[in-house]
Amino acid sequence: MSRLGDYILENGSEWRQAKERAGHENPWFTPEFVELATKNIAHEFLQKRKLIDWTAHYKIPDLQQNPKTVGVVMAGNLPLVGFHDFVAVFSSGHKLMIKLSSKDQVLLKHLITKLIEWNPQVGGYVTFGDLLKGSDAYIATGSNNSARYFESYFNKYPHIIRRNRTSIAVLNGSESTEELEKLADDVHQYFGLGCRNVTKIYVPKGYDFTQLLDVFKKYSYMSDFHKYRNNYDYRLALLLLNKQYYMTNGSILLVENKSPFSPISQLNYQYYSNISETLNDNPGEIQCVVGSSKLPFGIAQQPGLFDYADGVDTLQFLRGL
Repeated sequence: MSRLGDYILENGSEWRQAKERAGHENPWFTPEFVELATKNIAHEFLQKRKLIDWTAHYKIPDLQQNPKTVGVVMAGNLPLVGFHDFVAVFSSGHKLMIKLSSKDQVLLKHLITKLIEWNPQVGGYVTFGDLLKGSDAYIATGSNNSARYFESYFNKYPHIIRRNRTSIAVLNGSESTEELEKLADDVHQYFGLGCRNVTKIYVPKGYDFTQLLDVFKKYSYMSDFHKYRNNYDYRLALLLLNKQYYMTNGSILLVENKSPFSPISQLNYQYYSNISETLNDNPGEIQCVVGSSKLPFGIAQQPGLFDYADGVDTLQFLRGL
């Protein structure tokens, strides 16, 4: 695993070609965000000391005496978004049967091919397929709609099924420019497509949005990307047609809305008077809370090995199979 981290960071020609192919197959995988995702994985998931501490915490045996086959259905909204599941199952000593998203077919296949090249035994632990029949347990990530199907298909087996989640931020009005710049990262990275992206902010009554919108111009170049721009123009047209109040800096729309979920190019906001009561509104839909003595601004997209999606401890689940 640590060698794989070195391989990513060395950025050799084979890896550069794989990243380029991934971008051709999914235009949302821009070079900037593929770099961001893969370097975070190398630094946070694939460092030897971190992996040793992580597996030692669960007392993972050196040899899994009775390995199970775990079917993993991966999402494709971000580059290598399912990599943590891969590392967890592989490190636990169980076998993986992976169903990749059609939006992210290149990167993980390439990395696992390298692992098999270095150690052919890996090929006996990892396979890819469209059908995951015959697995002993399942981990599936998708939308709320797909989760209903997963529940039906995998109900008889041990499983983790993940649904739509998003992240929020709490501002108190005293944030520095540096903190707001970091919040801009939490909002804009990966075009806001991830469950750890901030899609709604809570602000005190009377909050002045001027500085926030100005700092968010850090990502104004996104409006040059046609797929993002199409979303922005569509959302702006809807707001105008509905005569709904909005604020914008030309690349993101701020709209007062109670929903924690917002579409691409839009950031919802809500005023608060008692933030502790407000944060209890949608507990089952929130992945991260940024600010207000919670997660620091700017690191929402840098999860570590102990940061489990939906708060469900994947390695503990695998340990119990």
